[in-house]
Amino acid sequence: MTRETSFLQQQAKTQRFTLGTPKEIRIAPDGTRAVFLRSVSGEDPRHLLWRLDLATGEETVLADPARLLADGDEELSDEERARRERSRLQASGIVGDASDDEVRVVAFALSGKLYVTDAVTGDTRLIETATPVVDPRPDPTGRRIAYVANNALRLVNVDGSGDHALAEPEDAEHAYGLAEFIAAEEMSRSRGYWWSPDGERLLVSHTDRTDVQRWHISDPANPGAAPKTVHYPAAGTNNVKVGLFVMGVDGSRVPVSFEGEYLATVHWSVGGPPLLGVEPRDQRSMRILAVNPDDGSTKLVHEETDEHWVDIITGVPAWTPDGRLVRVGMSEGAYRLVVDDKEITPPSLQVRSVLHVGAEDVLFTASAEDPTQVHVYRAGAEVSQVSTVDGVHSATRTGDIIALTTWRLSVAGPQVSVLRAGERIGEIRSFAVTPPLEPQVINLTLGERGLRAALLLPTGHQAGTKLPVLLDPYGGPHAQRVLASRNAYLTSQWLADQGFAVLVTDGRGTPGRGPEWERAIAFDFADVTLIDQVDALHAAARQYPDLDLSRVAIRGWSYGGYLSALAVLRRPDVFHAAIAGAPVTDWRLYDTHYTERYLGHPETHPEVYERNSLPVDAPNLERPLMIIHGLADDNVVVAHSLRLSSALVAAGVPHTLLPLPGVTHMTPQDAKTAENFLLLQTSWLHDVLGRVAL
Repeated sequence: MTRETSFLQQQAKTQRFTLGTPKEIRIAPDGTRAVFLRSVSGEDPRHLLWRLDLATGEETVLADPARLLADGDEELSDEERARRERSRLQASGIVGDASDDEVRVVAFALSGKLYVTDAVTGDTRLIETATPVVDPRPDPTGRRIAYVANNALRLVNVDGSGDHALAEPEDAEHAYGLAEFIAAEEMSRSRGYWWSPDGERLLVSHTDRTDVQRWHISDPANPGAAPKTVHYPAAGTNNVKVGLFVMGVDGSRVPVSFEGEYLATVHWSVGGPPLLGVEPRDQRSMRILAVNPDDGSTKLVHEETDEHWVDIITGVPAWTPDGRLVRVGMSEGAYRLVVDDKEITPPSLQVRSVLHVGAEDVLFTASAEDPTQVHVYRAGAEVSQVSTVDGVHSATRTGDIIALTTWRLSVAGPQVSVLRAGERIGEIRSFAVTPPLEPQVINLTLGERGLRAALLLPTGHQAGTKLPVLLDPYGGPHAQRVLASRNAYLTSQWLADQGFAVLVTDGRGTPGRGPEWERAIAFDFADVTLIDQVDALHAAARQYPDLDLSRVAIRGWSYGGYLSALAVLRRPDVFHAAIAGAPVTDWRLYDTHYTERYLGHPETHPEVYERNSLPVDAPNLERPLMIIHGLADDNVVVAHSLRLSSALVAAGVPHTLLPLPGVTHMTPQDAKTAENFLLLQTSWLHDVLGRVAL
């Protein structure tokens, strides 16, 4: 087996070298232990529940799916499959858990059943309940567990007694306690209920999808299988209706009164009444509402507005323990941390998320001058940086103990350090496999806009040898490709080693550089994001003349697939071939929240949708284009690729269409298939670019 082949299969088996890394870290407030999820090796997808003794550093397995299921196969309900697809989760075993405030009672679902672990004694018990169990969560006091089964919110005592439904839906179109598609896919809200701090009440979402259009996703490879019906709120169509109730464990129910199209965020802590973040359909405001849990009335606490859109920031709004409002606002060209209406962070920091709100300070992530780095900061009497080395950092905290996770460009895999009052007292080991190749990243700042880019050349490349160029972007909102993390460039380096100069560029619209940078794409996906890729290419070629501008290709997935198809359709003078994976081609077919945020409502701005969609450009294609799409994709449905392909056929334009049976929006996971998937692409690129050179 060649080194290249070995890398591709290993990358698939290790889920991009992330298996074996600690996840979902929780620290007990007494400072004695942390619990977390991790697989036993870098090639085992099955995650276990672990405990770290903070005094001794000893790690102990608390719950092993192989033993709990007698090594039988895990069975997933449709609801659980949907939750994992929304979070792009490929792992198995215990993939999510929740605990009480003491981090002693830990609940998780496994194969649709409810399990509870005592993190002190190590005892794990199966609790007999209704099934299939989804999203179990102990109350903060550790007495009861709430969970969802068959769209009903249910309660059971920790000892297994008293299992009953707290709220049952009218029919299959309604649900209690589950996040709807848009919340999970676009708003990073994966849950639909929240406990009160005393464990006596819950704030529960009620969803009604009756008026949402139904789409049918079939499996042509298995014509006997019935199509899967999904409720998909495409741009301009009806959303799920979301309501809220305050429900007591005694069976009381109080409806919450609020107006808004989207329930973006919910927070309930000891610092004050429940907080809601609510958006209208156009997302140009975010109203923070305080809920009176006794009568369901709401009071406006703060309203953020913007002429384009207001961002949803993870971790806010929230209360401090003494009742001050924590939020992130836009001011002086930056996302700034605001506490009690006082701006805490300087304009030089772009706040990305709030990790923990404590009595004395707020823990958050932000980027400074270099958007490729994400650091952890603490804002108290002053703002200080917690992470001390270059990289991409995140953290979790309880009291004065922080678990700091660090991904670096100079080191393979993550490092998880446990800090007490800023001093390192231990670590949580990572079992991730070390990749067999090391990316040789050339960091670049290109052009008049200072585009951040990474250039990767073949290992051992000798200057003076011309190389075909392969752009490998995502290029759209919500995601960054150019980061100070080695894992971000593994596939790009492998592609470079196949004989390409690979250029990865984050253009306008990508995170980390402030509100103005992100809003540059408003109403104009196509021109802005494509111009930035072209400008980066030309600027890089001026610095590195080995880049052969007569042989330029581009590949991408999702928004990157859209950008790739767009490139050969509208700039054939620059791009000579493209691979478009799971591309959005007609923005009227993509979901409401994402699409209308950037392009407006299709009834109000039909010309914007026409200008930014691709089928109208089909007659202009004069370069080789390969379109790849998973037939089971319920996010960017295969209709996108089929409509573009149909338009190309109607225009008499040859192209390549590669359907992937059974594949969702995630790329193929089987090791051999994943290997062949990339080998096919590189072979095709060499072939078509070789013909261009002739």
